[in-house]
Amino acid sequence: MRVRFHLPDFTEHFRFNLVFAHMMKNRPDYFREGVEIASFYGAFPPSLWNGGRTIGGQCDESFVKGVIKSFNDLGIPLRFTFTNPVLKEEHLYDPFCNRVMELANNGFNEVIVNSPLLEDYIRKTYPDYKLTSSTCKRLDTEDGFLNELKKDYSIVVMDYDLNNKFDILEKVPMEDRPRIEFLSNACCNPKCPNRKLEYDLIGEQMIYYNKHLKEHPELPFDINNYTERNVNKLIHCNCRQRTLYEIKDLPTHISPDDIWGKYVPMGFEQFKIEGRTAGNLYLIDIYMYYMTKPECRDEARMMFFYNLDSNGVIQYES
Repeated sequence: MRVRFHLPDFTEHFRFNLVFAHMMKNRPDYFREGVEIASFYGAFPPSLWNGGRTIGGQCDESFVKGVIKSFNDLGIPLRFTFTNPVLKEEHLYDPFCNRVMELANNGFNEVIVNSPLLEDYIRKTYPDYKLTSSTCKRLDTEDGFLNELKKDYSIVVMDYDLNNKFDILEKVPMEDRPRIEFLSNACCNPKCPNRKLEYDLIGEQMIYYNKHLKEHPELPFDINNYTERNVNKLIHCNCRQRTLYEIKDLPTHISPDDIWGKYVPMGFEQFKIEGRTAGNLYLIDIYMYYMTKPECRDEARMMFFYNLDSNGVIQYES
């Protein structure tokens, strides 16, 4: 049995996730049967190829190299969220994104793709990367999803509106089921009419942010200086503030009991945990919820807190 989790984020949560990966290795008795870390996903800021969530800040090359080595040495690939849907050809030659691809180009790391333009460029320029088809494509119909499985992707992430559509899942050939990934803890409203537009706006924001860094590196970034779109209304949607206990009631939610009781027996094994921009406390809760044995959850949480504190990731006043 393999139950493979793709976890957020290798930049913002670098030290947090490094501690967690070591805890999984050292205390396997805390975790459910078959649990593996399949990847840590994300992007090094200010990657303008990034999509799905807006990221700020900047990374230098030494940090990039350190993160790649730290996780790859543990046998865990990085999976780059290069899902910006509004890229133009000029953006393909971005020096920072290409340098990151060169540094991680060891045949082990992976890329999540959305834009056909960028996908073609990566296939030609960096053919050693495994490619994942992104949920950002919004393939929320049976035909759209099943046709995507016929293409050359190592993994296809389902649109989470299809998560619990077992009539569709039963039609997936058995040999393709290990290639399907489920976004298990989606916080967005099911069938949200603004979701695709929001991905476009986030992509635009990453491009504008990079433009700002080049033109005005000394000034704080203000999206209103670069676009007339009503960004705030969509990007600051309240759905992102939902807790684990609120998302459980959404029809798109997949619980750990569902994973082990329904999905794994059907031959599915890939599960993504959302939370690139979430705080540490939320991620502690969600990691414990999905990956630890229910009877070990409290002890595992305490040990995780202890390890995070010991490594200076979180600190408490005495």
